[in-house]
Amino acid sequence: MSVNIILFDNEVRDRLLPLTYTRPVCEIRTGILTIREKWERWLNASVAYITQDYLAERYEISHGAENYIINGSVMPSPQLVRLIQQMDNNEAFLRGEELIVAKLDEEQIERLINEDDLTDLKGYDLEGTDYLKIDNLWDIYLLNAQAIAADFELLTKGRKSAPLSGTNRVVGDPSLIFLEEGAHVECAVLNTLDGPIYFGKNSLVMEGCMIRGSFALGEEGVLKMGARIYRGTSLGPGCKVGGEVNNVVMQANSNKSHDGYLGNSVIGEWCNLGADTNASNLKNNYEEVRLWSYPEERFVKTGQQFCGLFMGDHSKTGISTMLNTGTVVGVCANVFGEGFPRNFIPSFSWGGKQGFQTYRTNKAFETIERVMARRDIDFDVQDRLILLRVFEDSARFRKWDKE
Repeated sequence: MSVNIILFDNEVRDRLLPLTYTRPVCEIRTGILTIREKWERWLNASVAYITQDYLAERYEISHGAENYIINGSVMPSPQLVRLIQQMDNNEAFLRGEELIVAKLDEEQIERLINEDDLTDLKGYDLEGTDYLKIDNLWDIYLLNAQAIAADFELLTKGRKSAPLSGTNRVVGDPSLIFLEEGAHVECAVLNTLDGPIYFGKNSLVMEGCMIRGSFALGEEGVLKMGARIYRGTSLGPGCKVGGEVNNVVMQANSNKSHDGYLGNSVIGEWCNLGADTNASNLKNNYEEVRLWSYPEERFVKTGQQFCGLFMGDHSKTGISTMLNTGTVVGVCANVFGEGFPRNFIPSFSWGGKQGFQTYRTNKAFETIERVMARRDIDFDVQDRLILLRVFEDSARFRKWDKE
């Protein structure tokens, strides 16, 4: 199927902040792969983007005579992909009034880019079609076990796993464990009774780890000695994790290397949780958790009893930091000190319970340069421009700047 695939952001993007401050919706990881990576594999095509203006230089749009525009919050499924492959030009599939996918010719694409109304578009409702879709931050961890299982089948079908060392103890079906080339796992307990376990290329699982599927460890990811990992956890490429982790999604290159509990949470890229950082995921009174909503600029009901920490890219916590149930931390925040800080910490914040000040961009960028250099990755001009825009867009939430 040689086609142009364009993944687009819509109003869902605002509900997925702070993760989507620094990436299009389709670049969010849930399962083993990002949503964009899923579509590339399912449709055997590279993708382009319709996203925020300040992200467009890094995430560019391209189009041709035949174009499939796909909602970036939607994950592919066999049923949905079959429908897409049968579409004619100027047909669309909807979920209620929300566009899920459309096949557009070049003229229609130009109208879309110029924000003109599309003409002669035939819409069909996708009611009854099976697929996964992220509508809110908490959906990322709620859907993660299902997404891991789907990605596991996609990535491993017809392939043979690298051998698993005999020092490990397997509970359940060994065929649900897959090691990519260079993955190294020793003296671990691996339980596949509730889902598969996937180890990416050159990943490392140190001695004494206990893992319950479904679980995914990305390329060059590391589990530290004695880590306890529960179902529905995905650790993206380059992540290093220790302690106790339950139903957590880390995007990439983030660390929770030491003891401390993290559950029902989503962590961005280049984050670091200091030793003995603990994030509550259940209120003492067992009530429904409320979470900060960027579009509504207030705390809203989630419908969830278990809901932990949501952290944007490049944010950090100090040693023994304690975070309340349902805490949202923005991009480039540095949180430390005794006691529980507020449940919503804006981007570019520096402080803790005793109060916050603005984390100035020059200081934040110095730290980012050092962190990324340790992995031989440049903090380039595009990165800086994106974060400068985030600094501006998030200024209204830093109330202390106005005092």
